[in-house]
Amino acid sequence: MIYVTSDLHGYPLEKFLALLDRAGFTEEDYLFVLGDVIDRGSDGVRLLRWMADQPNVELLLGNHEAMLLGCSFIFDEVTEDNLGKLDTEKLLMLQSWLRNGAAPTLNGLRGLLKNAPEVLEGILDYLRDAPLYDTVEAGGRTWVLVHSGLEHFRPGRDLDSYTPAELLWSRPTLDTRYFNGATVVFGHTPTEYFAEEYRGRALKTDTWICIDTGAAGGGSPMLLRLDDLWEFY
Repeated sequence: MIYVTSDLHGYPLEKFLALLDRAGFTEEDYLFVLGDVIDRGSDGVRLLRWMADQPNVELLLGNHEAMLLGCSFIFDEVTEDNLGKLDTEKLLMLQSWLRNGAAPTLNGLRGLLKNAPEVLEGILDYLRDAPLYDTVEAGGRTWVLVHSGLEHFRPGRDLDSYTPAELLWSRPTLDTRYFNGATVVFGHTPTEYFAEEYRGRALKTDTWICIDTGAAGGGSPMLLRLDDLWEFY
């Protein structure tokens, strides 16, 4: 069975593992995490470390992981040389990440930098290797998995032609339409943003499914099993 989840945003690891148990997830199944594991909540680093150790879990990059990578210079040894390279663009990137809830992630990563720098570097490498999208077959259907949707979508446009920004920061609307022969699954936009009636629940249209159920705002994530569209909360 193939499961997807998204936008955990530091959700407690133990609670997430309990959700997997309720869904009947086993080592024979496969889980795609559609980005934004970190920030806002306190367990983002623990979640990343757990995911990196699972052979049947694949992380797709989210905009929060991209912001972390863009600010990875803060973990460099402080020297006159690299201090001189802290230009306005880098400082603005760091400011933007901090505004978007980076503090808990930074606290966790600073602890690793001090006590286990090799683990920190392993996490950064794990994120650098994370793809921006994936496609899978399940339940007799084709699924396009991505963090935020497909900005500037055109039916004949190759997925490889989309820029990171178009895959990480898109904000679809209820009338957005994607492929006829494949369904896009994404997070990034909490479903309550589309309408209050969708708060805390997955939102399905004829061409896409949004599975960000608001963990960033104190809610809980969900799991969607692609084989039969069963939802777990």
